[in-house]
Amino acid sequence: MHCQENQGVDMHIIMFVLNEPDKLYSILDEWKKIGIEGVTITESTGTYRVQQKRKSLHMRYMLPIMDTGPESGNLTLFAIVPDGEIIQKCIEATELIVGSLDNPGTGIIVAWPLSVSKGLSKNQMEQ
Repeated sequence: MHCQENQGVDMHIIMFVLNEPDKLYSILDEWKKIGIEGVTITESTGTYRVQQKRKSLHMRYMLPIMDTGPESGNLTLFAIVPDGEIIQKCIEATELIVGSLDNPGTGIIVAWPLSVSKGLSKNQMEQ
């Protein structure tokens, strides 16, 4: 298998964990406005939610069933972008919808350089 190094192309992966799935389409609309069109979306959950659900299961045998808080998961969005400038625009566009990512419960966004890729079209690399 031969992988292609991204020589001369400053590509990055953005990962955004969205805590409020009802805001997905607004996020995607804002990202599209800044040129991010190809986004992979997965359902996800973190250890906090898993632990809360686990506590709820243990308590069900001793107490009546109670709502212990959010049990639904998150959505995690992945996008490949051509440069660091788009990353900053992505953060700004995201915060227009969810509020400051410094606030609890809004989500987490990270990005890192992409040194190898395979399967990307030339158009995706030039986005």
